[in-house]
Amino acid sequence: MTNAPAPRPATSRDPAAVSGPGSGQGDGPALVFILGDQLSRGLASLRRADPSRDVVLMVEVAEETTYVPHHKKKIAFILSAMRHFAEALRHEGWTVDYVRLDDPDNSASFTGELARALDRHGCRRVLLTEPGEWRVLEAARAWPGTLGITLDLLTDDRFLCSVAEFGAWARGRKQLRMEYFYREMRRKTGLLMAGDEPEGGQWNFDAENRKPARADLFMPRPHQPEPDAITQEVLDLVERRFPTHFGRLTPFRFAVTVEEAEAVFARFLQVALPSFGDYQDAMLRGEPWLYHSVISPYLNVGLLDPLSVCRRVEAEYRAGRVPLNAAEGFIRQIIGWREYVRGIYWLKMPEYTTVNALEATRPLPDFYWTGQTDMTCLREAIGQTRDEAYAHHIQRLMVTGNFAMLAGIDPAQVHEWYLAVYADAFEWVEAPNTLGMSQFADGGLLGSKPYAGGGNYINKMSDYCSGCRYDVKQRRGRDACPFNALYWDFLARNADRLKGNPRMAQVYATWARMGETEQTLTRQQAAAFLAGLRPWTPQADPT
Repeated sequence: MTNAPAPRPATSRDPAAVSGPGSGQGDGPALVFILGDQLSRGLASLRRADPSRDVVLMVEVAEETTYVPHHKKKIAFILSAMRHFAEALRHEGWTVDYVRLDDPDNSASFTGELARALDRHGCRRVLLTEPGEWRVLEAARAWPGTLGITLDLLTDDRFLCSVAEFGAWARGRKQLRMEYFYREMRRKTGLLMAGDEPEGGQWNFDAENRKPARADLFMPRPHQPEPDAITQEVLDLVERRFPTHFGRLTPFRFAVTVEEAEAVFARFLQVALPSFGDYQDAMLRGEPWLYHSVISPYLNVGLLDPLSVCRRVEAEYRAGRVPLNAAEGFIRQIIGWREYVRGIYWLKMPEYTTVNALEATRPLPDFYWTGQTDMTCLREAIGQTRDEAYAHHIQRLMVTGNFAMLAGIDPAQVHEWYLAVYADAFEWVEAPNTLGMSQFADGGLLGSKPYAGGGNYINKMSDYCSGCRYDVKQRRGRDACPFNALYWDFLARNADRLKGNPRMAQVYATWARMGETEQTLTRQQAAAFLAGLRPWTPQADPT
């Protein structure tokens, strides 16, 4: 296990601060700089501002659309949601200065657009809710010196656990396990509590949430709004500006307003939540949504409030309309895992995105961008990602992520892929999930063991293996499922790092019982498959 070092002092980790020349409140009108993942009416910087004199600044910049090759739908979703939010603020009486991506004077960066806006409005004071990503925060911290302004950097209290609070929880702990953090968040919020004890007598019902789905199950469809004129204008822009970016742009069915996001969540409560717990780990061909809420993009840009959605799920349980395992499983993902990975991100950045505990160096295979592979599970998960900018957590963890870890893919390249292809991917949530949970690149900070599995897990939880070109029951031979040999090769390759892990003792004992000849043949099978992987060449069109 990796011992967690003590966090840095709260003053250097907590983005909230006031810096720069001037006294702040008395310096005339302020610019309220709102970023694309801060689309919340109750945002801290909006609460601090005065709509009668301060100006809201929102900007679309090329720097943010291309630092990784974002999915076309991801770009369209964020830009359309931003434009709708700006219109809503104007309707409420705010003065909004909005710079579009295709503005001929657009400087292409946050810093450049802030400088231009300061000159336009004669402001020397900026209100900014702490950015969600390290690189943006670092840019913002330089503004007082480079632009000669006062910067009021405010805590993002849309999250339930502040950066400083998480640092205090982590301090002195040898292991930073989500389960113990989650219990603290349950106590803090009172969600699913019966006095001082958890509802139902236990904290976690994950063992009840692993039923494989059957093809004859009723599959509810999430509410999917039709694009309006603003969204259509954005879609046309994205098609012109980003023709070679990954993904299919249409049909586009993302919610882009608070009202639409609320409608998506309301439908989930009504038709999908009762079965969400049982089938949240299941995978079926042609069924991208199953019983999932599909609200993570809306939570992550601010159109939905995390505590509010959890309280509404709890109310469904209290009213007897959903079972406890469904309500607890949903709430754990929000107040447990989501808050936890954000805490890990700010605790460990900027070093975290360079971790590579397993020393994996193989290039990302081209099929992660093309979807062209004979492995049905990967073809389904990547094809769905291409079409929808969405895949649920088991598809990400146990299909695309599992394969990358078993094959020894460079975690930095895996990180970039996940950040690019999913509409809900912002670095604070994506990096710990990918580098820690999926790739074990942090050496065990997030997970007590690698989430590694052969073809049997995928076969159990999906219908992907039936009709696949490969045979999930074979370890060796031309038709053998690649996951099987890769799994054992991964264990052998990393034995020095993993064999001492008590949670891995049984699988290493099984490996030892295979004998030297079988071990050698299995590893040769894996090596032959890996030798046939083609690395991605960025010059190719990933669509």
